[in-house]
Amino acid sequence: MAIESVLLNVRDIARSVEFYERLLDATVVKSTDDSAELDLVTARFLLTRVDAPADSTWVGDDLQRGFRHVGFKVSDLDDRVAALHEAEVPFHLEPIHAEGGVRITFFYDPDGTLLELVEGPLQYHEVYDREAVDQDWGLGEPDRPRFDHVAETVADIETTTAHFSSLGYVRMAGIHQPSDDRGFEITFLRSGDSSLEVFTYDKAEKQQRTPQLDALGFAAVTFGGTGTGTGTGAGGGGRGGATVAVGTLLGQDVLTDPDGLPYIVARA
Repeated sequence: MAIESVLLNVRDIARSVEFYERLLDATVVKSTDDSAELDLVTARFLLTRVDAPADSTWVGDDLQRGFRHVGFKVSDLDDRVAALHEAEVPFHLEPIHAEGGVRITFFYDPDGTLLELVEGPLQYHEVYDREAVDQDWGLGEPDRPRFDHVAETVADIETTTAHFSSLGYVRMAGIHQPSDDRGFEITFLRSGDSSLEVFTYDKAEKQQRTPQLDALGFAAVTFGGTGTGTGTGAGGGGRGGATVAVGTLLGQDVLTDPDGLPYIVARA
């Protein structure tokens, strides 16, 4: 099951639609005062207006387990950054050359969701599934920003890999971070045309966060459709860690992985 949609809680639908349409070339599928659906090439973004949001406990510290950011592939990073600066969008990290031969930058959407732009094909340090890497690279340079991944920090990569294997995810590749003394590694789990980008920090203490479905920003990710794998489960117990039901969104049950990433398994 690939990532089918990303659910975001927003304060103002029109403001958020304008942001994603103008700065990330999103195509508006439908929009009302209460919700919107946006096409970001390989996934839909589903926006829901929240009038009285809870105070978010998310912090921009990758040592906090669970959701970290949403990533897009672009072919024109400098032009995108210039437009973001002109729009006075707050940045978390100005463009840098990163491990894997890519250029990246991080910034925030109007409701505090951390977004990343990635330019260039990642040159993975470790390849675990050549077919998945070839399919990744085969997508080529995008004509417009293409949804690429959701990132999360986890306590144990083996547990996370086992958990998402039941949804058809394969361990595709990895990137080392030799300059980071916290034992930082990135592992990419792949299904379909997007990834789960998984952070581990073997030499640093991580903090657990209780999932919030009623705060502004990222709410959950929906898995659906077909991907590179064949699993159809919902991340059961055993080695992969038991799923935990934490509520409902859009009339569907929201589960979490062992590190608190909220997700929905779309109904067939």
